[in-house]
Amino acid sequence: MVNTQEDPIIIKLKSHFYDLIDTESGLFHYDHIVNKMLTAIHSLLEVPGILLYKRNEQEQVLQFKAPMGNIDVEMFPKKIDIRSIPDFSRSGAPMNRTSLIEIEGNALMLLLEKENQLLGCLIFEGNDQEFHISEDVLQVFANECGHFLAKIQELSTVLSEEKLYQQLFRVTEKFHSSMSMDSVLGEIIQTLQEVYPTFTYYLLLSHDNNNNTDLPIKDLEYDSENISAMQAYVTGTIQFEDSQSYERSVLYAPLMGKQGVYGVLQVIAPNTVNFPKNEVEFISLLANTAGSALENAQLYQQSKRLISDLQLINETSHRLNSDLRLTETMKYMSEQISSSFGAEEVGFILLLNDGEDINVLQGSTSFFQVRESERYIHLMKDKIAKEREPLFLGDFHFPDSTEEKGFKSIMAVPMDQSGELKGFALVMHQQPYHFSFESFKLLQSLIHHSTLAFTNSMLREELERMVVTDHLTKLFSRSYLDKKIYSSMNEDQEGTFMLIDIDNFKKVNDTYGHQAGDEVIVQVANLIRKNIRGSDIGARWGGEELAVYLPNVGLKVGIAIANRLVQKVGNTTNPHVTISCGVSYWSKASITDVQEEDTYSALFKRADKALYIAKETGKNKMVVQKN
Repeated sequence: MVNTQEDPIIIKLKSHFYDLIDTESGLFHYDHIVNKMLTAIHSLLEVPGILLYKRNEQEQVLQFKAPMGNIDVEMFPKKIDIRSIPDFSRSGAPMNRTSLIEIEGNALMLLLEKENQLLGCLIFEGNDQEFHISEDVLQVFANECGHFLAKIQELSTVLSEEKLYQQLFRVTEKFHSSMSMDSVLGEIIQTLQEVYPTFTYYLLLSHDNNNNTDLPIKDLEYDSENISAMQAYVTGTIQFEDSQSYERSVLYAPLMGKQGVYGVLQVIAPNTVNFPKNEVEFISLLANTAGSALENAQLYQQSKRLISDLQLINETSHRLNSDLRLTETMKYMSEQISSSFGAEEVGFILLLNDGEDINVLQGSTSFFQVRESERYIHLMKDKIAKEREPLFLGDFHFPDSTEEKGFKSIMAVPMDQSGELKGFALVMHQQPYHFSFESFKLLQSLIHHSTLAFTNSMLREELERMVVTDHLTKLFSRSYLDKKIYSSMNEDQEGTFMLIDIDNFKKVNDTYGHQAGDEVIVQVANLIRKNIRGSDIGARWGGEELAVYLPNVGLKVGIAIANRLVQKVGNTTNPHVTISCGVSYWSKASITDVQEEDTYSALFKRADKALYIAKETGKNKMVVQKN
């Protein structure tokens, strides 16, 4: 019989426990109630402090759970082997003994049981002689505590499972109402944060899916640290990785749809070497639901991307088949590829002389106009010429180079026409793995559909060049020069014109023959081409006479160019020849009320007169005729 004077302790204990159970308000939190339980026990037993240990079924130990009051936690172990407790068998079943056990030091252990099953224990400082509660009452006290601990564990499990499946229902609705992969991934992380705030988790995805840097996403790569993750990805089954040294257990759940696995969810449970079994089912269901949602979102995005790709190809093909000039064509293509693929540099490389020479087409981005681009161009050219296959490089490094800077993501697609390699497109970005494989396939399709338009544009412009180009010198024809000067005098503000004659040319023909004479004309033409801008016009005027027109160039600069040509010809030609040069100039700024607007005929007459003076006054010189 329990002493009636001591009964109030048990009554107060039950009253405290009753008040703690509140499931209807939705405020039931297991750890919070355990702390409240310890507060009540601490108050009723009138001891300085208490430690609670709970039974861990997987390890057959009592594991430290929570302290209360003033007690030195460092004096006690984190785990207590059940077999080390007096009067317990190897199986952990209790034998005849009291609930209060004196342990090492000035401390007591109160065993908490339910139906002869050990649930945990309370440890507090003191000894059984000093303890003011009788053993009979203490036995009832321990049983009540054990029953309450078991009850709140059961309630916690039920309510936790209810909450988990409510979360799963909620997140499933969100999954299937969204067609965004980033939204689905975000919902996975948000759900895990709400359900398992003490766990750590990562989404292991392939490079193509790693878009949202705000989420805990890692690249899914095969290495010695990712074997379990890769097994989950390849087999489509949950994998576990336990670590006693780190006191943690890791679960890898595949994000699997009907058509494949889209990644792996990594969940790290701390302070345990075995992943909690009751959490595995929920995480597995969450991963499967997420996998299906990811698959739907990916299929939806693929269909949208396919429509966008077809629109891009259709629009590009339509524009390219119009009468765009080659430079305009290349510039348009460069802009389209830069905006569609997020490329930093886009180049179009034409192969000449059976691939021995290269020509970077105008319209390529600025990087391809500098010397640094040449090593990229030549290396890709050699690979494409050898393999005749497009190149997709995610983390490129030059052979035998440790340089960290440079372009890491590279796509190179050959431009084939009727089995002949015309050139290739080169698309680059400094960040590794910047381009997706879908982008690579789209670029191939885009270049394939555009190559014919490139070729036609080049052929058309080559034909136009042949019409306006002198066959021998490859300078422009006189008719083309006339047209450009007329246009410039209507549209520009000034210009410089020069007539050039090879001195004593008849003597060259008589001495060396007409073939050598033609070679001399070509040499002079080449020097002209090298010493003027791309916007300037060099032309063959007739016979051994040549002409140069410099639009929007003042007389001072024109004189300098003419003098340089006279000097270069005199120093470099073989057989040695010299030239005479007559220079004239026009400017809208020089027109006055009494002076008529300058004409092409007057401009030519002044240059022709200056050339005559140069020839008559010693040759191998430049003369200017201003009026």
